Amino acid sequence: MSAPPPFRIGFGYDVHRLAEGRELWLGGIRIPHGTGLLGHSDADVLLHAVCDALLGALALGDIGKHFPDTDMAWKGADSKKLLSAVVALVKQAGWAVGNVDCTLVMERPKIMPHVPAMRTTMATLLEVAEDAVSIKATTNEKLGYVGREEGACAHAVALVYRTA
Repeated sequence: MSAPPPFRIGFGYDVHRLAEGRELWLGGIRIPHGTGLLGHSDADVLLHAVCDALLGALALGDIGKHFPDTDMAWKGADSKKLLSAVVALVKQAGWAVGNVDCTLVMERPKIMPHVPAMRTTMATLLEVAEDAVSIKATTNEKLGYVGREEGACAHAVALVYRTA
């Protein structure tokens, strides 16, 4: 058997319903909006997708395996803590984050004004340079649950490279 490659790629996806009375957290920052995402934690759909991409790259399962919604320790959790814990797992396994590329799908609010702060926050959590964090945003052109502003979803791809 040949040696495993020095890098791996993972894909992540997450979705959460929008709800009244919740704060909107995306990319590790709070964004003023009339509704927020509903979930066991703060429901930061973007950070959750990145967690799943990193976990997937190393075949470590998904965010639900590591932070189950049946565990009250994670009730209302700040998703920045979840991502930091996933990065620690990546490092413990002898890997490091190379880069992430994310797409957030949401009708409102406008996301682009918040992208620089998201990139700064995520780069710090991922222990990478800001230019290794790509965040794009799009709408769903008023189609489906996203288009009806019932929820938001995020897609993420992550590259990790071997350090040990």
